[in-house]
Amino acid sequence: MTAAGAAIPAGPATGTAGSELTLLPTTVIGGWLGSGKTTLVNHLLRTANDRRIAVLVNDFGEVSIDADLIEGADGGVLSLAGGCMCCSWGDDLFGTLARVRARQPGPDVLLVETSGVAQPASVGRLLRLAPGLSVEGTVVLADADSIRRQAADPYVGDLVRQQLADADLLLVTKPDLAGAEQVDAVKQWLGERVPGVRVIVAPQGQIAPGVVLGLGPAPPAGGAEDPSDAPWQPSGWRRPSAGADARFESGWQSHPGPVDVQALGQSLCAQGSRVVRAKGILTGLDGQLVALHVVGRRFTLSAPPARPAQVGRLAWIALR
Repeated sequence: MTAAGAAIPAGPATGTAGSELTLLPTTVIGGWLGSGKTTLVNHLLRTANDRRIAVLVNDFGEVSIDADLIEGADGGVLSLAGGCMCCSWGDDLFGTLARVRARQPGPDVLLVETSGVAQPASVGRLLRLAPGLSVEGTVVLADADSIRRQAADPYVGDLVRQQLADADLLLVTKPDLAGAEQVDAVKQWLGERVPGVRVIVAPQGQIAPGVVLGLGPAPPAGGAEDPSDAPWQPSGWRRPSAGADARFESGWQSHPGPVDVQALGQSLCAQGSRVVRAKGILTGLDGQLVALHVVGRRFTLSAPPARPAQVGRLAWIALR
């Protein structure tokens, strides 16, 4: 159950406690035509910080990966800088996912950029049926200059409004075309349209990569940067990140013993919390391991992998 009161389905993609499957963290990127999805993807590819990103798109005709990022092409796959890749799934999403999973070395994270006229929630439901994926959230982009007009359109407005409702996190793009006053009005309008979903302004798709890509493991226990086991404080230890947006900070919190994971998730998503992303494998009050994922104002609890690398460490990224 999420803090927003809506359950995020968890199918075979989440695995089970006894599974040997290594789950691939997956984020769905949605938004109406021209909202800036590909601009965001190119920014993430440039700021991946050695993380291998696999990008899936409906059709190469709908995406324009920056030419200087492309190192080669083989059939339906673009080989990108830093071990990243981009593939078109066409009519065979599951077959494409299997090929992505089979690559060596495999990707660290998967981004699925939906068509501008697609419903992100529908794509997310399909992805949750695929073995080996952990769908962590849906990020939807909204063009500050046109989103309200699109949402009111008598022909496509229903679809645009549904895309917004599917979001775990909303990014307001192209603020330079709208102006500060209109951007503020759009943020307020989105807050009323989709209450409880975090809204962040992302000019030219510029945003701290972890907000969309998710978080890797926290630093090892006992490291020099260990901030102690004090209650969670978003202003604590910061992990430097090349290219990270100055509006964000990141860190981790130690939970060496049992914790009320449901209550922790709710507190991270509560009104006034500055957390936009968090991830960790913790021990619940019943002694069982639980994977906690926070995206925006929603959180999910699921079974962890069979042999988790770290337990009792919660990594987070928050607005300053």
